[in-house]
Amino acid sequence: MEERRPILQMRHIHKQFPGVKALSDVQFRLFPGEVHALMGENGAGKSTLIKVLTGVYSIDRGEVELEQKRIVIQGPQDAQAAGISTVYQEVNLCPNLSVAENIFIGREPMRFGRIQWKKLNAAAAKLLEERMHLKIDVTQPLHVYPIAIQQLVAIARALNISAKVLILDEPTSSLDRGEVRQLFDVMNKLKSEGLAILFVTHFLNQVYEISDRITILRGGEFVGEYAASALPRIELVSKMIGKELKLLEELPKQPAAAEKKESGILMEAKSLGKRGAIEPFDLSIRQGEIVGLAGLLGSGRTEAARLLFGADAPDQGSLVIGRGGSAQTPRRAIDNGIAFCSEDRKGEGIIDDLTIRENIVLALQASQGWFRSISRKRQTEIAGQFIEALNINPPNPDQLIKNLSGGNQQKVLLARWLLTDPKLLILDEPTRGIDIGAKAEIQKLVMSLSQKGVSVLFISSELEEVLRVSDRIVVLRDRRKVKELQGDEMSEQSVMKAIAGGGEG
Repeated sequence: MEERRPILQMRHIHKQFPGVKALSDVQFRLFPGEVHALMGENGAGKSTLIKVLTGVYSIDRGEVELEQKRIVIQGPQDAQAAGISTVYQEVNLCPNLSVAENIFIGREPMRFGRIQWKKLNAAAAKLLEERMHLKIDVTQPLHVYPIAIQQLVAIARALNISAKVLILDEPTSSLDRGEVRQLFDVMNKLKSEGLAILFVTHFLNQVYEISDRITILRGGEFVGEYAASALPRIELVSKMIGKELKLLEELPKQPAAAEKKESGILMEAKSLGKRGAIEPFDLSIRQGEIVGLAGLLGSGRTEAARLLFGADAPDQGSLVIGRGGSAQTPRRAIDNGIAFCSEDRKGEGIIDDLTIRENIVLALQASQGWFRSISRKRQTEIAGQFIEALNINPPNPDQLIKNLSGGNQQKVLLARWLLTDPKLLILDEPTRGIDIGAKAEIQKLVMSLSQKGVSVLFISSELEEVLRVSDRIVVLRDRRKVKELQGDEMSEQSVMKAIAGGGEG
């Protein structure tokens, strides 16, 4: 029987959007000096619960107590004033401002109506070094640093504001192992000081490494609250998806690698590179082949993908598609049957204020030209087919895409490109920040597309996932191709050895 009182308690929380019941009678407790994981599939209601708690959304019914006092949070400023600070999955800072300005925005040290820049910069540098063990030039604009550093800056800002409750919504999705370890060290220190931390992640290993307790949501409803040490992983997964997890075992069997070697080369890069982005590399992709790109954050995976799609222009080497085609620009790449799902689905993928239907037909409409408009009836038919095929939820083509979970937004982007009937699908972190069930569905889709002759370049930070779906794996390290593995060579140990510097190729 637990005698201490929760610092935060949410009771009977209800929240509904047009056509979507996001939360129904949800409960949540958070105690001082603990890391509490909030778990559930995409669409389970995790993000909605956080946004209700931080005042982004109003509560339809229910109550929130902080330190045994009922509170009404009418906006993010109210939440911060109450001592509740949040770091969201997508970095929500101002890239044009300096690192120091982002950390202290709205709370700059002032004197005679002017910002004390020296004091501001010194305080920011001290905060990053002491709390995050991060030494960078805080006077530089935020956008000059990679996503991982931006994420750490966002967390530092939250730590500086928060006094009682810190909410971390997928904070590790863009961090490599060393940076995750660094963050966990910070979280453990804060926990020992009595801070209450709400932690949202899709990485099960991280849940059990850092969390004391777990609350599970499913379909917008409360499933239960458990001590992490008393909840076996298989039970956690079962409670999250509401059935035994056999999805990954049901993945279609791949044709033998020898069969794919007989197919023609769809794309071939020779000494392709861009100064400051990635060193020259060779890469060939055959029809129906799944090539995995493995490597740590910053290894050059995304940079390689952008060169192959023509999103960035190489300054050396050559790229040939099929019988002499090229991808000098994204327009040329699309015309040659190349599709690219960016890792930044918010910034480079979905159009927030358009519907599911409009987002799905976007690439097809662009390829046809805006003077050959696709009729509303045909758009609805197309969207309906892909909503059913990919199990997009909610299954309403006129629902705004911004109201969907991250996993369902990812499925809409896949539908957009599959509609163009691509020959090569470049997927950059297609399962980042999505749940196990949606992850398995996307993996099954990738492998079934391969069986139909579609080539796939598959990029993922999860090594197990790359090994599961790939026919061949290209390993990158420090923005350079260092190894190519296939067949019996492909193992977690061999990939890790190449990443760590155990072999050049």
